[in-house]
Amino acid sequence: MGATGGFPIDLVLFAMIAAFLVLRLRSVLGRRQGFERPPEPAPGADPAAVPPGAAKPGPVIDGQAEPAPSRAVPPPVSALGQVLQGMTAIDRHFDPSRFLDGAEAAFRIIVAAFAEGKRDTLRPLLSDDSFHAFDAAVTAREAAGETQRTDIRAIPSATIENAELHGTVATITVRFVSDQVNLTLGRDGQPVSGTDAVTEITDLWTFERDLSSADPTWRLVAARSA
Repeated sequence: MGATGGFPIDLVLFAMIAAFLVLRLRSVLGRRQGFERPPEPAPGADPAAVPPGAAKPGPVIDGQAEPAPSRAVPPPVSALGQVLQGMTAIDRHFDPSRFLDGAEAAFRIIVAAFAEGKRDTLRPLLSDDSFHAFDAAVTAREAAGETQRTDIRAIPSATIENAELHGTVATITVRFVSDQVNLTLGRDGQPVSGTDAVTEITDLWTFERDLSSADPTWRLVAARSA
């Protein structure tokens, strides 16, 4: 891999930001489609000019459009594709491509929330075990007086690596290849680990959901670096 009265005004602002991020992610995950999110055209682009099935432009970062990401969905005839079709048989709104769009959104929000120590943002997006692991890491960082800076510059690819279906409980593992800046600073503001240079990082994240549940959220149950 990878808290958040007269109340002090900075705490109020942090709470408002955390609430916004949770609501934003729920707007992505809070549908029967799982992670479905409609694609957003690049500023100034004509959506009609993008051929059906073509890769959509990435988000704009620092005034420049992120390169169109690679999305790999297993063929329906493959063993992995058959598992995904089994998920669709339980939840007819499930779509692997749209799942990957939402998985990327979740990846970005969780990575940012972890770096900033926003537990309230992380809690509804993680399984109990995953949250405890993230929380322990944030607690250790706080105890050491360290701060973390993480900036995702691009996600060149997101690939469905594995999928399993046990009854109505579905798990999907996604391989994310991302370009990130990761830097941990000590109490004195000096670098403790990481670098301010852009580094390519590969992560394997596993999401889980009971497809028969009224709760549409896919939660992160495992995360590791590949």
